[in-house]
Amino acid sequence: MAPVCVLVGAPGAGKTSTGLLVAAALGVEFRDTDSDIEAVTGKTIPEIFIDDGEAYFRTLERAAVTTALASFDGVLALGGGAILAEETRAALAGHRVVHLSVELPDAARRVGLGAGRPLLAMNPRATLKHLLDQRRPLYAEVAGRTVITDGRTPAQVAEEILAGLREERTSGAAG
Repeated sequence: MAPVCVLVGAPGAGKTSTGLLVAAALGVEFRDTDSDIEAVTGKTIPEIFIDDGEAYFRTLERAAVTTALASFDGVLALGGGAILAEETRAALAGHRVVHLSVELPDAARRVGLGAGRPLLAMNPRATLKHLLDQRRPLYAEVAGRTVITDGRTPAQVAEEILAGLREERTSGAAG
């Protein structure tokens, strides 16, 4: 069992909104590892960051990703920082990973002032720029396909992902 596809990208890239549309079109479930973590801990992601710290959250995140990759066969969205862990990047090898790419202006507009996003609580625009610069090479490392989301609706992005999946199916290629 393996996910149909795994969505990675920065905060504001549209992983959840796009992932829900892709999953619905394919008739499969959508799953978000951040939601898995919240369900297991009974806390929101910001509460975990405040109460337990980022290092603890990243430990939970690595476990959530490993579990989902091994047991879930729908559309999976990873938290924006999940790819920071080398073991997570290694675990993604062999999976169909799509990087939803977003540039700073669209990301900043979509995430607003970072409400509910603990890493963006202080100086959200500068922090978001730093996150984008730091993580972009890691997203590229794990992804077999990159889809630009700037200036596009989730439906337009989802259609491009679906077209890519159809293309892979007809050509016999994988991730």
